[in-house]
Amino acid sequence: TGGKDRRSGLILTIPLCLEQTSMDELSVTLDYLLSIPSEKCKARGFTVIVDGRKSQWNVVKTVVLMLQNVVPAEVSLVCVVKPDEFWDKKVTHFCFWKEKDRLGFEVILVSANKLTRYIEPCQLTEDFGGTLTYDHMDWLNKRLVFEKFMKESTSLLDELALINNGSDKGNQQEKERSIDLNFLPSVDPETVLQTGHELLSELQQRRFNGSDGGVSWSPMDDELLAQPQVMKLLDSLREQYTRYQEVCRQRSKRTQLEEIQQKVMQVVNWLEGPGSEQLRTQWGIGDSIRASQALQQKHEEIESQHSEWFAVYVELNQQIAALLNAGDEEDLVELKALQQQLSDVCYRQASQLEFRQNLLQAALEFHSVAQDLSQQLDGLLGMLCVDVAPADGASIQQTLKLLEEKLKSVDLGLQGLREKGQSLLDQISNQASWAYGKDVTIENKENVDHIQGVMEDMQLRKQRCEDMVDVRRLKMLQMVQLFKCEEDAAQAVEWLSELLDALLKTHIRLGDDVQETKVLLEKHRKFVDVAQSTYDYGRQLLQATVVLCQSLRCTSRSSGDTLPRLNRVWKQFTITSEERVHRLETAVAFHSSAEKILQECPEQPEAFNEMEQFDEIEAVGKSLLDRLTVPVVYPDGSEQYFGSPSDMASAAEHIREKMKLVSLKKQQLRQPEDTTPES
Repeated sequence: TGGKDRRSGLILTIPLCLEQTSMDELSVTLDYLLSIPSEKCKARGFTVIVDGRKSQWNVVKTVVLMLQNVVPAEVSLVCVVKPDEFWDKKVTHFCFWKEKDRLGFEVILVSANKLTRYIEPCQLTEDFGGTLTYDHMDWLNKRLVFEKFMKESTSLLDELALINNGSDKGNQQEKERSIDLNFLPSVDPETVLQTGHELLSELQQRRFNGSDGGVSWSPMDDELLAQPQVMKLLDSLREQYTRYQEVCRQRSKRTQLEEIQQKVMQVVNWLEGPGSEQLRTQWGIGDSIRASQALQQKHEEIESQHSEWFAVYVELNQQIAALLNAGDEEDLVELKALQQQLSDVCYRQASQLEFRQNLLQAALEFHSVAQDLSQQLDGLLGMLCVDVAPADGASIQQTLKLLEEKLKSVDLGLQGLREKGQSLLDQISNQASWAYGKDVTIENKENVDHIQGVMEDMQLRKQRCEDMVDVRRLKMLQMVQLFKCEEDAAQAVEWLSELLDALLKTHIRLGDDVQETKVLLEKHRKFVDVAQSTYDYGRQLLQATVVLCQSLRCTSRSSGDTLPRLNRVWKQFTITSEERVHRLETAVAFHSSAEKILQECPEQPEAFNEMEQFDEIEAVGKSLLDRLTVPVVYPDGSEQYFGSPSDMASAAEHIREKMKLVSLKKQQLRQPEDTTPES
């Protein structure tokens, strides 16, 4: 336990139990425990505590007698701890003190609570009422670690010495050969060193805590030779391991150099052999998107195979760089030559792969643009082949705009195709620079002819579409003009109808005198001129419609109906206008005659000798009044009145008032004739 008696001798405790105790195992255990202390420590003797509190007397007796054969010289005192209920006196008649001379040591029977009479409490464990801290499992684990370390470190030292000495005595040829597995230690030196350092740290910590923290002296202290032995072995291990690491480093460097040389030649031979042959057989660019994609897929497979070798190149380059940084001078030239050779071959092959990939990508883009342009041309041609049957001018304008946009898109697509084609041709012209002496004129000519043929074909198709677009554009513009003429002609009919409606509804007044009536007549003539111009404009538009329909070889949907409508409205307007003119002229004649009579001086009766003038005025007035009540009759039998009945009544009222004035004048002139005979 690490406890000591009053003579500084170690205390050996033998705890007995109820189970049967094997004397052979106990003897072996005692031999092992007594082999641990140093000779100096053994010289101070041992105090043995036999704990018999849980055992029988005959077992205790046997153990005490066995001590005579195992450690007779080293044992100075044996304390047999008896149980609280002492063994039967008949059993314990054997007196140890009488056998002291024969045994060679003193044996005493003592209770646990009186054991402190012989041993200090601080040197006794808690089992015997002492204060010494002791954990047997902890001590056992540490001892096992120590024993294992001692065994492994001793064996490892022998192996490392054998390896190191063999390396020093070997000749140059042996130094250059690869390291064999038989030259490796049976255990890992790092693990053994780590175990030793941990064990040493534990021993030093326990001693330090024991001196400052009040913990009792450990049985693994300097007196038991544990710490010095560990330190000595660690020093020897570190020395041999350092030499071993240098030996391994030299052998590893030589082995690594040989492996690098072998791998470099493998990479170079493959890249310059099968790798280059794969690229020599790949020259085409394909004649479509699918063909280019198939070539790209094949190239990706080639790149995949190269990638494996390039990965080896990267690893080798890193290894060579590491050796250059830490290598010997005699290896530098060889390493640099290997590195340069490997880099040249790999970079050249990578450049060829990249060039081929770029060429195939450019070919794929060229065919993609060509396919898109072909689809645009097909769409444009399909649009041109469909006959135009729009509903109105707006739809024609929209169709024409769409046609122009498609043509512009085709122009841009053809321009893009030319750019892609020229770029591809430029790359093909540079293809011979890495052909490894292979004549690629035939392959390049096929590719160049294909690219130029595609561009020329697209140009011809685009030109044909442009010609058809020009024809379609002219036709659609004529159709726009046709719809415009039809719309304007229909508008002219509407305008003429509005003029007729205005003539019937607003041109009603006949004037209160000659001057006003003449003004109305003049305005009416101007109004008729406007209507005439509208009619002529409509006729001209309809004539243009007929010409456009003949040019377009189609029948107008509206001109056949518009012309009869225009003629019908114009006929109605003409009849209505003539009726208006007749009424105004009749009104002028009526107002002129009436005003002449009304303005004559009454002192000139000879002017009125003929009464026919009054009768004529009355006849004209009645005729005018009658005409106001008569509707305008059109050729189709329909009738229309000027204005409303109230408007006609108002106009007739003015005529009647003037007729009354004329009648009154007539009566005034007759009165002198009637009164002369009477006088």
